[in-house]
Formats: sequence, C-alpha cells, structure tokens
Amino acid sequence: MRTSRALTLLGVATGLLLASCGETKTSSISSSSTSAAAGSCDVQVTGAAGTKPAVTVPRCAAPATLQVKDLTVGTGAAVKAGDTAVVQYTLYGWEGKTLVQSSYDAGQPFPVQDVGHAAVIPGWNQGLIGLKHGGRRLLVIPAGLGYGDQGTPDGSIKPGEALVFVIDALQVVPPR
Repeated sequence: MRTSRALTLLGVATGLLLASCGETKTSSISSSSTSAAAGSCDVQVTGAAGTKPAVTVPRCAAPATLQVKDLTVGTGAAVKAGDTAVVQYTLYGWEGKTLVQSSYDAGQPFPVQDVGHAAVIPGWNQGLIGLKHGGRRLLVIPAGLGYGDQGTPDGSIKPGEALVFVIDALQVVPPR
C-alpha cells in the first residue's frame, strides 16, 4: 500500500514537472501508477486554456486523494489563501463520465472569494492554491473533498462520486 501510494505521488509530481515545460493542448492525469504505465486510467483534457475544454474520464477507480495538475502554467500572480480567484470551470462527474456544469456555458466567470476558506467544496479551497493567473489546472477531487456521501440535491453528482474539474484562472485579486 505504501509503495503504491509513493508511486502515485511520484507519478503526479512527474506530471506536474512535465506540465511546467510549456502549454499543452492535450493532457492527462493518472489515478494510479500501474494504470499510468498502461495509459488506461488517465483523465484526458483537450482544448486551449481560456476555451471550454473537452474531458474524457477513464473507466477505472477514482483516486482516493486530491489530484492537482497544471495543464497550462500561468504567468501571473499565484493564488494564495485569502485571495479572490476569478475562474472559468468545467465539471465532470467521475461515475457519470459526462459534463455536469460549465461556467463557459453560463457565459460568466465564477469568483471564488477568500480562497482557502471560501464557500466552495474543500477540494477547491485546497486545489486552487498556487494556480497562476492565465493558468489551466486539472483537479480530480475525491468525494470526501467534494459533495461527500450525499451528492447533490439535483442528482447530477451521485453520493460518493469523485469530481473532475478543469479550471482556468482569469484573475487573482489579493485581499484588501
């Protein structure tokens, strides 16, 4: 178990290092080190930062821990606790493997005030820290850091379902 977790963390760290080498139009994040070698358990994201992405959620078990990967490293200020991050996002449910919601469809970005303590799911409060203005980040959020065992009232996220977000940072505003 420890070896598997260490390999998973190593795989995520390697992915973050590779992602920092430049902008990518197709990226993935693996939910386990053994599947990463086979390529069968990667979340696939296509599209340029600043445009609505297309996401393919794999048919395998969701990761048990928060997975964070910068798909495009921004060049501006990094989000810190207490900042307001104005973002565009796209959400897919791991189990349903379909688009649940996108701020791109709503035609309006979403402001996250007081990141780290914001009125959003814990996976966002943790996963937005360090995202740079102009960057695109993939978050795979386990149910415990998302909507938990209750899911969403409308049923779009099932109880115990992991979440896949692609988030574009449009603006980072420090607290006043």
